[in-house]
Amino acid sequence: MSDGSLESPALEKEIQKRRSAVKPINKRIAKLREESVNSKVKISPERVKIITDFYKSGAAKGKSIPHQRAMAFKYLMERASLPIEEGQLIVGIRGTGPQEVPTYPEICTHSIEDLKILSSRENMPYLVDDETFKLYEEEIIPEWQGNTMRDLIFGSVSDEWIKAYEAGIWTEFMEQRAPGHTAGGERIFKTGLLDIREEIKKKIEEAKPSDPSYYDKIEELKAMDIAAEAMLIYARRYQEKLENMANEEQNPERKKELMEMARICSRVPAHAPETFWEALQHYWFIHVGIVYETNPWDSYNPGRFDQHLFPFYKKDVEEGRLTRERAKELLEAFWIKVNNQPAVPKVGVTAEESFTYNDFTKINIGGLKEDGSDGVNDVSYLVLEVLNEVRTLQPNTAVLVSDKNPRHFLLKALEVVGPGFGEPPFFNFDGAIVKMLRQGKKLEDARTAGVSGCVETGSFGKESYILTGYFNLPKILEITLNNGIDPKTGRMLGIQTGDPSSFKSYEELWNAFLEQVKHFMEIKMAGNDIIEALFAKYMPVPFLSLWTEDCVKRGKDYNAGGTRYNTQYLQIVGLGTLAYSLTSLKFHVFDKKTISMSDMLDALKQDFEGKYEIMRQIILNKTPVYGEDEDYSDTIAKEIVDTVVDIVESYPPSPVRKASKRVYFLPTTAHVYFGKVTGATPDGRKAGFPVSEGISPVQGTDKKGVAAVFRSITKCDWDKTGGALLNQKLTPDILEGRENLKKIASLIKTFFNMGGHHVQFNVVSSELLRTAQEHPKDFQDLMVRVAGYSDYFVNLPKGLQEEIIARTEHKNL
Repeated sequence: MSDGSLESPALEKEIQKRRSAVKPINKRIAKLREESVNSKVKISPERVKIITDFYKSGAAKGKSIPHQRAMAFKYLMERASLPIEEGQLIVGIRGTGPQEVPTYPEICTHSIEDLKILSSRENMPYLVDDETFKLYEEEIIPEWQGNTMRDLIFGSVSDEWIKAYEAGIWTEFMEQRAPGHTAGGERIFKTGLLDIREEIKKKIEEAKPSDPSYYDKIEELKAMDIAAEAMLIYARRYQEKLENMANEEQNPERKKELMEMARICSRVPAHAPETFWEALQHYWFIHVGIVYETNPWDSYNPGRFDQHLFPFYKKDVEEGRLTRERAKELLEAFWIKVNNQPAVPKVGVTAEESFTYNDFTKINIGGLKEDGSDGVNDVSYLVLEVLNEVRTLQPNTAVLVSDKNPRHFLLKALEVVGPGFGEPPFFNFDGAIVKMLRQGKKLEDARTAGVSGCVETGSFGKESYILTGYFNLPKILEITLNNGIDPKTGRMLGIQTGDPSSFKSYEELWNAFLEQVKHFMEIKMAGNDIIEALFAKYMPVPFLSLWTEDCVKRGKDYNAGGTRYNTQYLQIVGLGTLAYSLTSLKFHVFDKKTISMSDMLDALKQDFEGKYEIMRQIILNKTPVYGEDEDYSDTIAKEIVDTVVDIVESYPPSPVRKASKRVYFLPTTAHVYFGKVTGATPDGRKAGFPVSEGISPVQGTDKKGVAAVFRSITKCDWDKTGGALLNQKLTPDILEGRENLKKIASLIKTFFNMGGHHVQFNVVSSELLRTAQEHPKDFQDLMVRVAGYSDYFVNLPKGLQEEIIARTEHKNL
């Protein structure tokens, strides 16, 4: 940051606080971190070339689809580059070097225009060199055009689905990303690939030809075995490279490290790990394999990381193989490996809804053990120290808070939040268990659950909980207020539910809105099941299936319902905007009758311009607000949540995976895109401005403090959902001093005891954010909380920057 003149003493103090919070790291990690954060993100053409060559070779001809996918994975792992960053302690990377990202032509093939946009855009570009452009133009596009999963999806869903998608009523994850959004469990850390191959062999022997699904099971199990062999080849290749490097290394200390790394690669992932270092390398090989096989949304996660690693840590320390400082260095090296893998570049609408390099690998710490006892251990605190010292874009973290955790753990996590890094977020783990039990999970599986992506709960290592896209509630209200017509396009997208000017009561309006929601939900759910069936048939993931219970046991793929639990999620966006808008209509139009419906509709059409600005100010200043502990508005929010959950859960399980239908309330950054396609709303929001994010109140409206926000939100029943995201912005002085930290800790605990699911804090002033906008070169390291992740503020698009600035800056609790 610049040492130039500042606008105020408060800003000077805030910047100095951020500077002083930067902790020293050793020379090795500092060098690796510098390489990671300073490398330009670029598209690596290696994977797309290898996969295309495999299919063009004809080797897959006549094989079943699972067999083809496994052979392609093996072909890749035999040929992928083996980069090793200088000084690294963990090997393996997706791509050809730090910050190089592969593409996945079988899922979604980027056009030349896509590549040009990605390479030239001002914010968060993906650099594309001339050779890659040429490769795409001459080989990749001709081979894959019309043959991708994206092409298959858009050719299979209904015209109604496509029109609603184009209008911004929803988005769809899997039109360019593969199913994923899952996490590993204890199976990873207790099992080697040779063990799994033996398990596969026994399942093949036990299979009965009289079983109608015999052929499918055998083909899937054979594919899993090939995938396991592929990773063994990859690890062996690294072992050989490390041995060669060790033979040439002149530095005795590094030579010793390289020999140990080679030894580790000779053991894992073939066998279950036995040491702390082996456990990290073992997991990382598996992680790289899963994200190389397809491009899962979101990236794979290592489950309950501190609990999986603690037995290795404890044993190594007790037996003298490991010191605390060495363990931290290994964790920091692992941290940087994650940061070196940017998110896969997107196209079209998805590029707008998720404008980040963050690939959402999430490190869970805290919570409970399988037996219900406190899950915090020494590794939990090590992770917090690593997070505080390394401060990279990813991995993300999740502090799982239970009443059984020591208070000290929560306070240590808040110390990391204090300087304004945006990490870590906090989750109600006792509430997560309730969610899992409500969905039919066993108690032990619920206790070993956690969160991935942004705020999404799932049974780690046992569940396929697939996200299907975001659902724009404010847009559906806009269509309701136009009797089924989308005013942006003039299309009749909804159904005719009546001229709003004729409605005599709020109940008529509410019922009309619900009819529109049900109409669109029917189309979306039908599309979900079609897309799910397509991935089950055409895009199996035999390597991912190895690590998720009970795919091997059932001889069934992860994408086809092989996992112990299967869930299909819809992400609801714009709760705050919708609650405020419905409150405004009920209060001003129907109860107080201070605004006629006709005038309200005219004001919306005119974007509150001219004479309608007075009406807008009345709405902004005289309406009960969700987020300020007002029963009038909070009751409406609760009814929205209850009703949407009831509608989604009324649908039967999906035909292929038998997945139950569930709801999350989270936006990533879709609230920005949804705002662009949604006109003015009855809460006084102007056309084009982002809708509210997560379950947060409308930006700038929650003026009675954090406690009032918490009381409002906990009037809703979040245990009915799989997760709900809440952002709060605090002035830096609120988290200064031990006593203030204790107050925040008590408030979080109370919030969770009242039923809240999640909260995260941006500890940053609007003054600093405005200064960063004006002088971006001086604030390259300013990181803020966006949604379920943190990102560099100056790299965000202007609309998202403005949305973060517009959030209420709480000066008191």
